[in-house]
Amino acid sequence: MTAMSFEERMALLIDREVHHRNDKKLLRLLKNARLKYGQATLEDIDSRSGRGIQRSDIMSLALGDWVTSGHSVLITGPTGAGKSWLACALAQYACRRGHSVLYQRVPRMQEELRIRHGSGSFGKWLLQLAKTDVLVLDDWGMGSLDSMTRSDLLEIIDDRSASKATIITSQLPIDHWHAWIGDVTIADAILDRILQHHHRFTLTGDSLRSQRVKTTKKEKNMASS
Repeated sequence: MTAMSFEERMALLIDREVHHRNDKKLLRLLKNARLKYGQATLEDIDSRSGRGIQRSDIMSLALGDWVTSGHSVLITGPTGAGKSWLACALAQYACRRGHSVLYQRVPRMQEELRIRHGSGSFGKWLLQLAKTDVLVLDDWGMGSLDSMTRSDLLEIIDDRSASKATIITSQLPIDHWHAWIGDVTIADAILDRILQHHHRFTLTGDSLRSQRVKTTKKEKNMASS
């Protein structure tokens, strides 16, 4: 250090402080995101043939301006295909680029909405969602929607339309979303906003959960033999 000039020492200190602050911000963003798969990263995407995923398409999206432009990312496919994992990987990468993220499972979200309406905190929460850069709505289309939840979803989607990004995962093909929402007028309004500017991924192949279970059993059998 004594061989360095004052300017060089100051530059090193500033560089270290910048990295320290960036690391603290990333940890805070990831904690607040509450991702289902916090360890999911784009670098670990399984893009083998038959999965319906092209790594080049994913990276092109991730490095693009979909977050700042308020685009939707729609991920559909059968159960166990890796929809939630891919959504979390995209969300995690958004955190790494300094964007705020929040993960929500739609079936559980219905109960949370009822609680917030009852406690009078729904309006404040709606404002918080409107300010979040990336909202992940996982398991869209599972279970029926009541009239209150339909209206709340419209409010949430409308606040984000063309300004904030939304990731939606669903076992239902997009063509069936209108029928799932139920109310024709609200369904038209929600889908018009979601589909206005969107990126679509349709995953295929066998369940990755089943493959992991088989691999685990095989490893245990090898270890015991």
